[in-house]
Amino acid sequence: MYLCNMFMNEKTWDFVRQHASDDVRKLALQGGKDTEVDLTAALQQIAGWQTARRKIPTWAATEGIVYPPHLNMEQCSSEQTARYKALLAGEGEAFIDLTGGFGVDFYWMSQGFHQRTYVEQNEELCAIAKENFRTLKHDCTVCCCDTATYLTRTSPVSVIFLDPARRNEHGGRTYGIEDCTPNVLELLPLLMEKADKVILKLSPMLDWRKAVSDLNSTSTAVPHHVSEVHIVSVDNECKELLLVLLHREKADNIHLYCVNNGKTFDFIPCLEKKYSLPGNNTFPAWESLTGLEEATYLYEPNASLMKAGCFDALEERFPVQQVAQNSHLYLASEDISDFPGRGFRIDCVSSMNKQELKTALADIGQANIAVRNFPLSADQLRKKLKLKDGGSVYIFATTTSKGEHKLFICRKIS
Repeated sequence: MYLCNMFMNEKTWDFVRQHASDDVRKLALQGGKDTEVDLTAALQQIAGWQTARRKIPTWAATEGIVYPPHLNMEQCSSEQTARYKALLAGEGEAFIDLTGGFGVDFYWMSQGFHQRTYVEQNEELCAIAKENFRTLKHDCTVCCCDTATYLTRTSPVSVIFLDPARRNEHGGRTYGIEDCTPNVLELLPLLMEKADKVILKLSPMLDWRKAVSDLNSTSTAVPHHVSEVHIVSVDNECKELLLVLLHREKADNIHLYCVNNGKTFDFIPCLEKKYSLPGNNTFPAWESLTGLEEATYLYEPNASLMKAGCFDALEERFPVQQVAQNSHLYLASEDISDFPGRGFRIDCVSSMNKQELKTALADIGQANIAVRNFPLSADQLRKKLKLKDGGSVYIFATTTSKGEHKLFICRKIS
């Protein structure tokens, strides 16, 4: 019998309901007083529900959802990112998720399809998923099978989704496509034979350019290329790298989407203008055009944009300019409400000169400190400036294109 399954007795379920919001560790230490209560299973359910409450609120609000072990709960997608992937999947005749897991992605991504197939080789996860889909009234087929075997047997479908495991046999994290299980690079020719569209979820640690290069191919029986790259962040933390592959002869005009909490900045890299000319590594930094003293606002791109490295594209779209090429901080003379990131109003700009710092920090006892291309770490700088952490003041330390170390002392506006 599975450690935590849908066949728990009613007393165990009652215990889960009564203690749903309690501290799991304290419950474990107290032990079980009622021998009819399966405490191990109950604690797993309580911990799972508490995670789902913040991560998968629709399921947390649904009576009867069964939760898997802790690791599976931590690894599963959030409802927010699953709903985003559903937009990529679209609608069609048939959808297959070859790495079903807890089933969060599958549930939302398969909504627009007539035939929905969940594939997972872990028997416990399959049993849990089958019960949950029944509870959610989500009509689908659940197959307990390994990815490669099922892919070989299945008929062609509209969309296939794959989220390869990023842990090796020792439990350590892996990031390279070829190091994941299953190996997508080996399966790719067959994947493209069996689907009109393939959507891959990869580690956000991967460089998206290398991932695209590794996956593009015209040498197979079915030529394919990455058509879209989606870098998805939640609360400014990069969560997922999603690649959409289509049957295409050429790899041009790839579309890049940078998403944070539902707000999207998208562009086609090959169509963006470049500030740097061939053989010239310089570009018009703010100070060389207007002077640092005329900048009244500072902007920091969100995590997805930082991951994408589309810094020139931001200068192309918005009236901003970088402090320096490696600062990834932008200056402006006006408030830009739709800038994809955080905005700050600059109170003053200081060098590292002791007297200048004394004047600039005269009324400041604490601050949030960030460093960009700066010789000191944030902690080292905080210690040097003798400031406590936190508060409403933000200090960005960076190096200008002239090699000068500057501190931008700001207050948040967005």
